[in-house]
Amino acid sequence: MWQAPIFAAFCLPTSLRSFGFAFLDSVLTCSDTMRLQHLPLAALVASTAAVNLYVSSYTYGEITSLKLSKSANGSYTLTTVATNNGSSPSPTWLEKDKYKDIVYGLDEGFTSPNGSLSSYKTSSSGVLTQIDRHLTLGGPVSSIVYNGGKGLAVAHYGGSALSSWAILETGGVKLLQTFPFTLTAPGTNPARQEAPHLHEALVDPTDSFIISPDLGADLLRVFTIDPKTSVLTPSTDFSTPPGSGPRHGAFLVTPSNTTYFFLVSELGNSVTSYRVTYGDKTLGFEEVFTSGIYGNQTIPDGAAAAEAVLSPDSKYLLTSSRNATLFQIPNFNPNNSTKIPSDTLQSWVIDHKTGKLTFHQLAPAGGSFPRQFSVNKAGTLAAVGLQESARVVIVERDVKDGTFGKFVAEIDVPGEVTSVIWDE
Repeated sequence: MWQAPIFAAFCLPTSLRSFGFAFLDSVLTCSDTMRLQHLPLAALVASTAAVNLYVSSYTYGEITSLKLSKSANGSYTLTTVATNNGSSPSPTWLEKDKYKDIVYGLDEGFTSPNGSLSSYKTSSSGVLTQIDRHLTLGGPVSSIVYNGGKGLAVAHYGGSALSSWAILETGGVKLLQTFPFTLTAPGTNPARQEAPHLHEALVDPTDSFIISPDLGADLLRVFTIDPKTSVLTPSTDFSTPPGSGPRHGAFLVTPSNTTYFFLVSELGNSVTSYRVTYGDKTLGFEEVFTSGIYGNQTIPDGAAAAEAVLSPDSKYLLTSSRNATLFQIPNFNPNNSTKIPSDTLQSWVIDHKTGKLTFHQLAPAGGSFPRQFSVNKAGTLAAVGLQESARVVIVERDVKDGTFGKFVAEIDVPGEVTSVIWDE
């Protein structure tokens, strides 16, 4: 099968400590191959590989479809191909169902007592077609598909709850359960821990447990999954340090079959590794490592740790932090000499034997408030959603040394960008 040529272009000031190069994989069908065989050489040289991304943003209530194209000369182009608005006033999270061509979108519901959950059918063009929409408890901010594609768990920050939904054959959903939580007294940080605030929904590697970091209660809330019904049952919760404010996490299973959980805590601005043990319908977490989110550097005032992503090769943990503009990067507009203040991304090397992390790189995120980012399947590109910059940037990753490299594409997206995901 003919494959698009692979090119790499790389250069960046050494002060940024970010050298990277990568490529965008192209997957062609047999019909594509036959068609290409009959194209002249000039047409092949001009051809591009493309992939769709979906972006949610506050303010305008839009879900924007982007197309990232890479030309034969190695340059990237990021363009808007569609918008889907009106049904979700405050989009906060997008989740691609790996079992179906479906995207689930959450609306945090800033303008009403309820949030909402919508299902969308994807397409090769990038256009999303809404399947259904349901009102939910307030403040949904994260979701995860579980039980082999049969269930969807939703974490509600403002609603202090977790909900579960049955995924239907149509790609739509039906409410199964709600689990509301309360506090008997405010936490160590009363301004942020006046109530439970579940910030993410995660499924463990065995697809047997749902885990939800609760920023308000300093807990990892744990639920068992009934494989027959997708019904969740609360299990034993795990306490994190008082005032740490657990936010997002990622699981890793090593080649020796040891499971680790990496947790980013927003209020404590920390990243922690836990060795995970399995009991009778319980999970155990043994701390093996903890560090400030900036490694050996002083945590800037006002910083707010955000995302945790495992690299596809499981060798690196990638994190982000907001509200601390440690970099001044060249303007994306070559005609504008004004520097852009940039918050940060971090890269950590994972020791598979111990679960410990080694701080590897501090890199610019491309703008302000990298609330969420995601990595393509090859691990060669990261799409970063910059909430306060109203921008999405694409940054290269060197899969050999795990560092973020240069910015290869960027585009302004209306509103406050809350998430950006790949459709590969």
